[in-house]
Amino acid sequence: MDTMSENTTLGPLWNKNYVKVWVANFMIFFSFMLLTPLLPLYLKDTFAASKDTIGIVLSGYTLLALLIRPFSGFFVDSFPRKVVLLVCYGLFSIFFAGYLFAGSLLLFAIVRTLHGAPFGSATVANSTVAIDVLHPTRRAEGIGYYGLSNNLASAIAPALAIYILQQCHNYDVLFWLSLITSAIGFAINSTLDLKERPLVKDKKKLSFDRFFLLKGWSEGLTMMCFAFSYGVLATYVAIYGKEILDISGGAALFFMLLSTGLILSRLIGTRTLRQGKVVQNASLGMSVSLVGYLVFAVMQNPFGYYAAALIIGLGNGHMWPACQNMFINLAPHSQRGTANSSILISWDIGVGLGTLVGGVVVEHFNYMSAFLTAWVVNLVGVTAFFAYVRKSYLANRLR
Repeated sequence: MDTMSENTTLGPLWNKNYVKVWVANFMIFFSFMLLTPLLPLYLKDTFAASKDTIGIVLSGYTLLALLIRPFSGFFVDSFPRKVVLLVCYGLFSIFFAGYLFAGSLLLFAIVRTLHGAPFGSATVANSTVAIDVLHPTRRAEGIGYYGLSNNLASAIAPALAIYILQQCHNYDVLFWLSLITSAIGFAINSTLDLKERPLVKDKKKLSFDRFFLLKGWSEGLTMMCFAFSYGVLATYVAIYGKEILDISGGAALFFMLLSTGLILSRLIGTRTLRQGKVVQNASLGMSVSLVGYLVFAVMQNPFGYYAAALIIGLGNGHMWPACQNMFINLAPHSQRGTANSSILISWDIGVGLGTLVGGVVVEHFNYMSAFLTAWVVNLVGVTAFFAYVRKSYLANRLR
């Protein structure tokens, strides 16, 4: 059984430092999600970019985030975490100014790609600090609640961005808003009061396992499959809704329903995570998400569009914190940053491939082909989890 008895002396959950990193994470994803759903439209409207060009341009962000993540985990484990966090977060904020001055498609592609590096490192550093400041008895539960900051940002930001764009028809307003909100997050993190923690100092044993948690390789592969599916949908949902379903602005409600499902399932799932039901949560979430992606692919109408958003949200809200706990439970404390970066590396690879492959499939076939491809890849991940990954995790977990 994948359960453990609850500690009768639970420590505090919402301590001062945890609240600060929670809010700072909200600001990261709020500024990120203000732009992400609308960037395909921005590239099409401003630079007349084709669908496969849009996929190539936007996948660069994810690619660089992927490349920096292994080093982010290493630096977080090897140097003072607050210093690493502030440097990464500060660079993430500053890069939003680059969009304001990108006057060509090439320059925009360069700025967008480079922006992936501080995003990838800031999310690793912030989430690792969040785990550090949680009481050990509330860690699994706290990881679940931490993700609510992402979900709330993903619910509010796209709707607000679309409303602002409809009112002023000026993308620069969104770039400025992203810059300001991320700067607020940086200011909040600068007030963190963190205890000094022992750093990894064994430089002689520098190996690949310091950059990616090798024990989590199978979990990482399944996460890539789930991220691939999400990458296809998240990138093309706005254009698909506008061009095929004729529901201009429908992406706002889509992401709101998606985030509603994420929030509801996280609120329910955090209690069972505290009871140690990690595998059960992951299994349920993956299965529900698989249904959601199929609904989105085969029901090409507004009902399927919005119903799939809620179903996928309910599934991913159970799956993501459970999978993150699986990575953390496979790693010793000295590799907490590496474990954190490993799941994000896996997610980045999947999203990047989904964005790139999705663009090619849409350009040369159609949207349904792209969304069916996303479902098939998701099915491969779910099958692998039930066939191998669950047993591997239970055999190798440390706690």
